[in-house]
Amino acid sequence: MAEAPDREELDEARRRGEGARARRLARERTRRLEGAVPTARMPRRWRPSDSKPGQLTGGAEHRRGKRPRRLTGKRAAEPPARASQTATGGRWGEQSARASARAGVCGSSALKVLVLSFYMSFPHLSSIGRLVEGIVSLGNTEWLEFCISLPPTEPLGRAIEIGQEFMAFSRAYPVAFSWLTTLTLEYHDFGHSGITDLIRTCGRLRHLKLRVCRLLDLHSTLKIDVSCSQLQELEFIGFGCTRIKLVSVPKLRQVECYRWLFKNTPVRFGYVPELRGLVLSSKAKAWQEPFALSECLSTSTVARNLSKLTLCFGYQMIWIQPESPKQLVVMFRNLTSVRLFRIISECDLSWTLFILEAAPALQDMTLSRHSCVKTPEKSAEKTNVVWEPSKDLKHLNLKVLQIYGCEDEDKVRNYIRLVMERAVGLFIIQLYGESPCMYCDATNLERSDAEKTSRRWIKEQLTYGSSSSVEIIIC
Repeated sequence: MAEAPDREELDEARRRGEGARARRLARERTRRLEGAVPTARMPRRWRPSDSKPGQLTGGAEHRRGKRPRRLTGKRAAEPPARASQTATGGRWGEQSARASARAGVCGSSALKVLVLSFYMSFPHLSSIGRLVEGIVSLGNTEWLEFCISLPPTEPLGRAIEIGQEFMAFSRAYPVAFSWLTTLTLEYHDFGHSGITDLIRTCGRLRHLKLRVCRLLDLHSTLKIDVSCSQLQELEFIGFGCTRIKLVSVPKLRQVECYRWLFKNTPVRFGYVPELRGLVLSSKAKAWQEPFALSECLSTSTVARNLSKLTLCFGYQMIWIQPESPKQLVVMFRNLTSVRLFRIISECDLSWTLFILEAAPALQDMTLSRHSCVKTPEKSAEKTNVVWEPSKDLKHLNLKVLQIYGCEDEDKVRNYIRLVMERAVGLFIIQLYGESPCMYCDATNLERSDAEKTSRRWIKEQLTYGSSSSVEIIIC
């Protein structure tokens, strides 16, 4: 049998815009790989690992021209790391699982972990649905994960149909979806209540990731009201709507929101008593204006267990508006870790102290700075943020301050001195070089040496004639 086309060959055809050739190669690869799967024996890539018995993984190989993601996570609730496997559709998955059943893999103690990555493509969905329901009906599955995307040859304009097909798929196989613990969806469109209905259908769902998805009505608000769900983690990447409102998600612990395009505050919290971590990351657009963090959290009367906050600005406009600590002190009373990433070097840093003042339990703060030469189209104007911290601020619990990117010596030195005056319990200051930037030559040897010299100069200026016990480390 002829060998299936290499993934590199298919990717190269896509990069060159050779659509007809890419479709032909994709069809040829799928056909040959499907025909290569034996029905009497399980393929090696589908066999459970000797070191991890009871696990079976399979996945779509070409995720819109990219290498498949590993669907592992850092949360304690997730199983050990699993290698991303290779398959090109539901039919292959069905044959492989039938083979595994014949080989005894689907016995009474097998398949506690099942991870499938596949495309929304008929007629394979029915095969996958029946297969999964057959496995979970044994009652031993502890972790069931789906990662579903558009087929690589499908136009993005089919997202509406794909969303409808997915919802029909979930209704057709309610047993399979009731066992689902993690779900990742890419390029799906949903109706007004589609996502809430989906979460209610998936009674065991703990992790939901929506990547480049949207509501059919882009001018409406996504409302998630699932008071009885087990959902613990929500991730939004480029979600299309006017606002995300989490009305009631009692067990939610982590929310991550990336690349929002709407003008309003990206997410608002209602009843989320278990919320521990919040990540907001985006490059501000010209039609977007800075907003106050209290706009996200003020509607919540119980989001008071937040312990980790991460804000990433993409070296563009600072989209956070500093505000009176009185507006945040209730929500930030348990905040212990803050990370402020990709701040433009031209911006003053003293504005970050409004968070320090609002979070009395804060123990560590990390900042990264860089002046990027790349400015995306339709970006908001980069402006300085002015904020005057309270003169009587005395913070008792901040122990560690980390700064990445110290090329503007005076600005960094003045900021560190300001923090040392306010944070009376500060123990360590760590100064790092710039983080890698894909657009700038921020890691070349000459620039790196100059930047390291700046860090040494900052340390000398801060320690000369000082009686402070704070240790400054050049990393």
